[in-house]
Amino acid sequence: MDSGSRLIHQDLTDQIIGAAIEIHRELGPGLLESAYEACLDQELGIKGVTTQRQVQIPLEYKGLKLDCGY
Repeated sequence: MDSGSRLIHQDLTDQIIGAAIEIHRELGPGLLESAYEACLDQELGIKGVTTQRQVQIPLEYKGLKLDCGY
């Protein structure tokens, strides 16, 4: 990875962490993960970051391709 790519990824990382901190300050601990997920999606959207929620990805376990798609 070149230094330009690191700067792009660092900026995105900073935005994600900042959004998570903002949500935690606003809501505090103790809610279900789904509540924080919805808030994070909204907060990142406000920051101009495009997101996708609950995207299915292929899962392989011990050489077997599973259909659970997490």
